[in-house]
Amino acid sequence: MLSHISASLSHTSSSTTAFFLSSTAKFLRPRFSLCPNSPFQFPIHKKRHRFVFSQSTAASMDSAATVDSVADDLKKQNLEGVEIKLKLNLEELNWDNSFVRELPGDPRSDSIPREVLHACYTKVLPSVPVNNPQLVALSESVAELLELDPREFERPDFPLIFSGASPLVGAIPYAQNYGGHQFGMWAGQLGDGRAITLGEILNSKSQRWELQLKGAGKTPYSRFADGLAVLRSSIREFLCSEAMHGLGIPTTRALCLVTTGKDVMRDMFYDGNPKDEPGAIVCRVAQSFLRFGSYQLHASRGKKDFEIVRALADYAIRHHFPHLENMTRSESISSNTGEEDNSAVDLTSNKYAAWAAEVAERTASMIARWQDVGFTHGVMNTDNMSVLGLTIDYGPFGFLDSFDPSYTPNTTDLPGRRYCFANQPDVGLWNIAQFTSALSTAELLSDKEADYAMERYGNKFMDDYQDIMTRKLGLAKYNKKLIGELLKNMVSDKVDYTNFFRSLSNIKADPAIPEDQLLIPLKDVLLDIGMERREAWTSWIKSYIQELSITGVLDEERKVSMNSVNPKYILRNYLCQNAIDAAEQGDFGEVRQLLKVMQCPFDEQPGMEKYARLPPAWAHRPGVCMLSCSS
Repeated sequence: MLSHISASLSHTSSSTTAFFLSSTAKFLRPRFSLCPNSPFQFPIHKKRHRFVFSQSTAASMDSAATVDSVADDLKKQNLEGVEIKLKLNLEELNWDNSFVRELPGDPRSDSIPREVLHACYTKVLPSVPVNNPQLVALSESVAELLELDPREFERPDFPLIFSGASPLVGAIPYAQNYGGHQFGMWAGQLGDGRAITLGEILNSKSQRWELQLKGAGKTPYSRFADGLAVLRSSIREFLCSEAMHGLGIPTTRALCLVTTGKDVMRDMFYDGNPKDEPGAIVCRVAQSFLRFGSYQLHASRGKKDFEIVRALADYAIRHHFPHLENMTRSESISSNTGEEDNSAVDLTSNKYAAWAAEVAERTASMIARWQDVGFTHGVMNTDNMSVLGLTIDYGPFGFLDSFDPSYTPNTTDLPGRRYCFANQPDVGLWNIAQFTSALSTAELLSDKEADYAMERYGNKFMDDYQDIMTRKLGLAKYNKKLIGELLKNMVSDKVDYTNFFRSLSNIKADPAIPEDQLLIPLKDVLLDIGMERREAWTSWIKSYIQELSITGVLDEERKVSMNSVNPKYILRNYLCQNAIDAAEQGDFGEVRQLLKVMQCPFDEQPGMEKYARLPPAWAHRPGVCMLSCSS
């Protein structure tokens, strides 16, 4: 309980969560009082309020005041829609550490690389060397999730704590043990080779948030690596975690980024020319970092470890899918399998089948949203797939510039382009097949239930894809032919993916527009096209206008709607590189500015237009547009 609290009032506003979009897959503080006799006096408005209680040493505060007493005051005034929100210092965070409490662990706690058997984790302390670490950037919205007072970022010891050099009170650090398929091949044990989880925090809403330091030093899963990370990759991870959240895409988050003050040697291109780079650490935040590979590893090790698979499944359901614990037949959670015998899978009879189906649907929805904004993950190995349907592990990612369905940002992926943009929906299904296979091997699913989960993936992806594309184009209903022709045209002319869809909202739904004026609204995105291509685009625009004219939606109303789902700003690789170049010289301003822009990607943001520009010529060199899997 807090001994000193102050209260500040802010109005909450509803905001539209934008999520959608397209795939080219082959099949795709005034102080106040809460009651007359309290030291917190303020006017009550008939609106939703948020009450924020923060640690304070103000002499005027009643030292006996508690969160409970303030909450009682609220109840006395019979306020509706009141949300109590805490602001805590680091020492007041509520650690739970359920992962290490409820699951089997490694009896050893050393960091010697080795095979770790019959264990879900190894307790290990951060070991990264530091020398005057510095805070590069922070996310106040993530601090809000943790109910962490933003003033804590100003503490002199904050960089030391989040570099791992100084322990957090209540944390029990560990590295998770998991395996996975890498580029389609089973790789066996992998695990957290440079990520160390500090533990889990429960906020006042009982939301569970896991804090993890990436680049914090060696673990038993580091194999031949050093367990460290460099500023270059850490900036990309930090920014993309928050940019994806701004786009409305399920993702792990990032609380802060600090430099270690020590250099790390890296061979970026694997060409035998390593060099020293500044070291850094990102504090990643997610409800859980459980992956498909967490289940695959133990299922691959034989019957002795099948109970670990079950324990991990029970853990995930108990803490992250609690609605599946006590299903009843009255909920009618069943469906035909699509097979000729019309047999059905009753999900109420097996919570693991219901869970697998939900994991499949969350994954499908996430990937549909990737396709929406032209995001290419680059390394869709099963150890990089979250069971919560979160985008996880930002390595050689990239957003489409000129529209190329075969684009991959990963130099390691170049020979087969397994993980290129167009293949992501297919790879997602393949990964679900490996996940359900692990559950079947561990005797948690029948073959029919595993097949059903994959069927649910396909249905959910196509449902979301069609809804996304319909909204992107401002249509009344999905038009497969119109959208197919559009994507073909975009490929032919290498149209910038993001800017094109943003510009499309400028089209007027007026069939009487003269033919020679039809392409004017798209003049900034249809560059250097010849007469034949001009005719192709004119033909498509005519069909598009015809489709728009039957919706009955006013042009300005449709423009607002389309712009709410088609971002103006995406985290292009060259923007990351600009921020990296400045940060490596000690200037963190561009990282912070880029974070600010990417937090509101659908807004016009006057004065920030340069962040929506096409990549310059230098941005197409290796190391900018494409990267390897190295850190």
